[in-house]
Amino acid sequence: MSTQPLILVADDEPRITKLVSIALSEEGFRVVTANGGEDALVKAEEVRPDVVLLDIVMPDLDGIEVMRQLRERRPVPVILLTAKGSTADKAKGLDLGADDYVAKPFHPDELAARVRAVIRRTSGATPGQGIVAFDDVEIDLERRMVTRGGELVQLSRTEWLLLQHLAANAGKVVLHTELLTKVWGPEYRDDLQYLRVWVSRVRRKLGAKPGEPGRIKTFQGIGYLLDVDAGGADTSELHGSRESGMAAEASASDAGAVSAMG
Repeated sequence: MSTQPLILVADDEPRITKLVSIALSEEGFRVVTANGGEDALVKAEEVRPDVVLLDIVMPDLDGIEVMRQLRERRPVPVILLTAKGSTADKAKGLDLGADDYVAKPFHPDELAARVRAVIRRTSGATPGQGIVAFDDVEIDLERRMVTRGGELVQLSRTEWLLLQHLAANAGKVVLHTELLTKVWGPEYRDDLQYLRVWVSRVRRKLGAKPGEPGRIKTFQGIGYLLDVDAGGADTSELHGSRESGMAAEASASDAGAVSAMG
């Protein structure tokens, strides 16, 4: 139940972030972009990327400083992007802790190959099938069932598929388009309102109060994250009230409650 790696790309030039985003998306990666160093630090904390691509020269915080602060928080592979292509500059970037270094202009195929190589060198365990637990909730990915306070939670097939995908990637943001494509199919990849309705339903099943996000956090314009850390804060929640208000609009066509699939 693994998903494609999530790449955070930070550059103050929109044309660069657009080019990199398109190139990596075409290679099957999930991509989130940041428009500078400060934005990169915020996004990295929110989405927990598998790899960070950082431009060295940015007006607020340069890539070296962003890399230093990222490494203070958690180990994350970093590839530096810069217009400087000399051997000395490359050696300096690697000496400062970068996992790789790509000089601009670069070929999209080369960049994708570098990203894959870094992931191979630094990858740990992929999301596994086991039990994801928080508060009084247990999500058993192998047995495909959910309990809350020791009682079986009745889930429709769609609710289970949505929760299953979030739980398999607990602690990481799953992109809107990925959830819509995986759960409903590629023809739904842009139907964000539909997704919000079903997320609201799952939140209620997990014990969230009306108008509150509970453990499923919203990241505006990006996706959702199942927060399993003790005492997870709600500071990132931006859509909870609106989504819960739309819960009643969910289609009744999938309302047949089941605790699991298969």
